[in-house]
Amino acid sequence: MKYLSLILFFISFVASGQKNEADTTSSKQLEEVEVKAFKKQNETLQPLNDVHNNFIFSGKKHEVIDVQNLNANISEKTGRQIFAKVAGAFVYDMDGSGNQMNISTRGLDPHRSWEYNVRQNGIMTNSDIYGYPASHYSPPMESIQKIELVRGTASLQYGAQFGGMINYITKKADSTKKVSFESISSMGSYGLFSTYNAIGGKIGKLKYYGYIQKRVSDGYRKNANSDAEAQFLTLEYDFSPKLRVKAEIGRSTYVYQMPGPLTDAMFYQDPRQSTRSRNYFSPDITVPSLSFDWKINESTQLNWTTSAVLGTRSSVQIVALANVPDVIDPATNQYKNRQVDIDNFNSYASELRLTKYYAIGNFKNTLVSGLRYINNDLHRQQLGKGTTGSDFDLTLVDPAWGRDLHYKTQNVAFFVENIFYVTPQFNISPALRIENGVTKMSGYIKYLVPEKVPNEIKHAFPLFGVNTQYKFSNHLKIYGGWSQAYRPVIFSDIIPATALDVTDQNLKDASGYNAEIGIRGNYQQKIYFDITYFQIGYHNRIGSLILPNANGSNYVYKTNVGSSLTKGLEVFVETKAVQTKNSSVSIFTATSYFDASYVKGSVTLNGENKSIVGNRLETVPRWISRNGITLSHKTLSATLQYSYVADSYSDALNTETPSADGAKGLVPAYSLFDFNASLKIAQNYTFKLGVNNFTNTQYFTKRPTGYPGVGVWSSDGRSIVATLQFKI
Repeated sequence: MKYLSLILFFISFVASGQKNEADTTSSKQLEEVEVKAFKKQNETLQPLNDVHNNFIFSGKKHEVIDVQNLNANISEKTGRQIFAKVAGAFVYDMDGSGNQMNISTRGLDPHRSWEYNVRQNGIMTNSDIYGYPASHYSPPMESIQKIELVRGTASLQYGAQFGGMINYITKKADSTKKVSFESISSMGSYGLFSTYNAIGGKIGKLKYYGYIQKRVSDGYRKNANSDAEAQFLTLEYDFSPKLRVKAEIGRSTYVYQMPGPLTDAMFYQDPRQSTRSRNYFSPDITVPSLSFDWKINESTQLNWTTSAVLGTRSSVQIVALANVPDVIDPATNQYKNRQVDIDNFNSYASELRLTKYYAIGNFKNTLVSGLRYINNDLHRQQLGKGTTGSDFDLTLVDPAWGRDLHYKTQNVAFFVENIFYVTPQFNISPALRIENGVTKMSGYIKYLVPEKVPNEIKHAFPLFGVNTQYKFSNHLKIYGGWSQAYRPVIFSDIIPATALDVTDQNLKDASGYNAEIGIRGNYQQKIYFDITYFQIGYHNRIGSLILPNANGSNYVYKTNVGSSLTKGLEVFVETKAVQTKNSSVSIFTATSYFDASYVKGSVTLNGENKSIVGNRLETVPRWISRNGITLSHKTLSATLQYSYVADSYSDALNTETPSADGAKGLVPAYSLFDFNASLKIAQNYTFKLGVNNFTNTQYFTKRPTGYPGVGVWSSDGRSIVATLQFKI
């Protein structure tokens, strides 16, 4: 990828050297005609068609976010602004650097969006679906044209995740030009500087688009520096109107200095302080892909995609609770040795999808089927003894790792879904997915004898679902569905934490279902709404039990012990209160209510098993509400947004009073105000200004149980970001 800038320059050079068609034909100069108009921004969430890019969306809850028309902090990926109109979207503000998007819906875990099947242009970017499903690949939001988000009842088409699918669609080449250029530069509080530069165009049958991005910031907290970069190139060639080939390669990487967790007392004393100066985290991920789109005939389409997720996730840090300081040892006059952990991702996938349109009587039905093969090898090296230094250094002073393991998965999945039209207004879409594969672990854990290392998990089961939709008119429809889902047992689930822990050799993948019913539409193009009631049953959650062994002493046994049920209501309403030729005023609310609790399960506390039946699910606030007003006049648009997130618990025992180390306790409710405006100052120039959290509310969204450290992680206070964008 380091040669990408040269490749982009070469393409632009070749394109500039091509003769324009006007050079070889006679021409006549016409008098200049100037046309002026004001393009109205449409920020309302748009639904997808019933069939879109070989996916069936009829009867499902889905949204499309037009990122380029948002008044939002794009450079730092401020999730509460980007997903403002997605009712129920929980955004985990791990840091304000813009490095990762951490989002969930319907009370699921937001960590790196790992309850979702995350894609870019339809290509999977989850690091390892079966080993570590987090999406470490993180393209700049400046590169994204729109975001397609589909909830869990559609999941049988792409992987059966509980959350559903998020598909980030990158900008495309301007096919009217041989060379076009775009630059977006941002500067802001806490040393933020970001630059995004892209070229694209069309030369004959070849379309190309590529970008280079760089972003640095000092961070809101002390010792929270961030240095990120990304590159991307896509080449698309039309062999004929029926056959298209596309090759893409994207890379994202960053080094983030982690300021460490805080206790509650530290947070309320000074939320910007740091407990660590020597902790770093850095993923470096490359996603190549090759896809073929073949329109066999007017009723049959075939898509074949082969892709990979390659790279590393590395960290060097002092792993300790917030109230344990990292100080120089007087005996050695040095800091303690840091812990080094490295994951190496080698994830490969090939997916074949067939779309067939056919008629039964007078109704045109649609069949979509597919086959996906996955071959992953996650190489995890942990508990390495690092240096006593203070910079980002993964050097080991002892070559032996505490854990050195391979987690290999081979899996084949088949799915089929069909839209049957009962009447022109009413359709039913049954679906089936069959999963068949196995995951095997090999290697060593320093503190365990080999026979205590779990080594095999099978993934073999059918999954069923059905969705339905009734269209009263083009402006009003009801939808609903039920679908089974599962989440594979991941790497961290099966590794015993200590020599006294035992992992069940027959761990099962978490399984359950999504169910929803909703109504979506608009009234006279002035009031838009999407209101949904849903349920998620999540079974076979993994937990720990205290059990006696043969000699009468106790040990910790990790197995499937828990089940939860989440019920809720998602409400999105937007009204165009004022709409004239040059001006408009729109008001929206995206509000959700969650009732999430355990229906089965226990946890260990002080050597005893404690029931958690009836307790609230951790990190699930009852209320999430985002509300805003947008005023537009000619080329000026401004949005004021108010966000409210209710309190939530950090653990299954629903601990109210914070512990001294900040690891457990209530996560308080918080309210935030954001302001963003954009002004088109010339045909090709746009200026944007944002004031994030302008009341300077001090808050945090979650108490992590693992990475980036157990305790309180302050979210950003007030910041200002200014952006200049131009296209030629």
